[in-house]
Amino acid sequence: MTTAPITPPRDATSASHADAVVVGSLNMDLVVRTPRAPHPGETLRGRHFSATPGGKGANQAVALARLGASTAMVGRIGDDAYGRALLANLDREGIRCRGVQTSADTETGVAMIQVDDTSQNSIVIIPGSNGELSAADVAGADALLAHARLLVCQLEVPLAAVREALARARRHGTTTLLNAAPAMTLPQDVLALVDWLVVNESEAAALSGHPVGHPDEAVQAIRRLRRSGCRRILVTLGAHGVVAADEDGLHHHPAPRVAAVDTTGAGDTFVGGFATALLRGEAVAAAVREGQAAAALAVTRAGAQASIPHRDELAPH
Repeated sequence: MTTAPITPPRDATSASHADAVVVGSLNMDLVVRTPRAPHPGETLRGRHFSATPGGKGANQAVALARLGASTAMVGRIGDDAYGRALLANLDREGIRCRGVQTSADTETGVAMIQVDDTSQNSIVIIPGSNGELSAADVAGADALLAHARLLVCQLEVPLAAVREALARARRHGTTTLLNAAPAMTLPQDVLALVDWLVVNESEAAALSGHPVGHPDEAVQAIRRLRRSGCRRILVTLGAHGVVAADEDGLHHHPAPRVAAVDTTGAGDTFVGGFATALLRGEAVAAAVREGQAAAALAVTRAGAQASIPHRDELAPH
């Protein structure tokens, strides 16, 4: 597979500019470990609780930064302890934060995450300030998009903000990647602005209208999605690997075998690894393998951002 065009490094006029800009959510993850999911009406004793930085946008920004990409974040936090903690965490990770705005009257978003003994998770999101990210906020970060080589978006913030980011990136010639999560249908005008679409089984099914559980079904979903104008598509299938499609065809990449501890954030880590490899000019197959390697290491650790590896932890591929 050939690599989708990523513009060469641009001359930044400010140290706040970055090769990758992430427009998305910042949450505080409230995580509880339980033996299993409780039945309706049941009270179940948990084993462990933690409050750690999360949100799909922030997770992917951290993954990009740890795996070697200069990264900036565009999003919203609340004027509260959680928001201040999230901003401080981004700063520690070396992520440019001037695109992160503060909502005065709305609390920082939170995610309630339950992880069971089979390492599967269930998540309830309270958007909070993430729901206030606007097209105007994105317009205010236009200089970041103009100097970036790659824009990464997800769907935990309003679609109007995502559409504005994709449209501005397209006008600037910046490559766009949309991780269409959480699962929802999307209008044609949004999909037409996407250079790389990354989805898991449920997200691929929601967009294509075709059930997806294994590689053959992923191929059928990709064929349907291509009718909407998306040409470069990755469908992540957990233990079944990744089906990748671009101009050179469709290829299945089996998943590395690991003993999973916690799958929270695995998809975000894959996106960060894949995107960082593309920025380095890797071929698509190599970029997929890097994303898989990073995600495989992440699921052997507990937590979302806490589990994301640094580049020097990945074996050469």
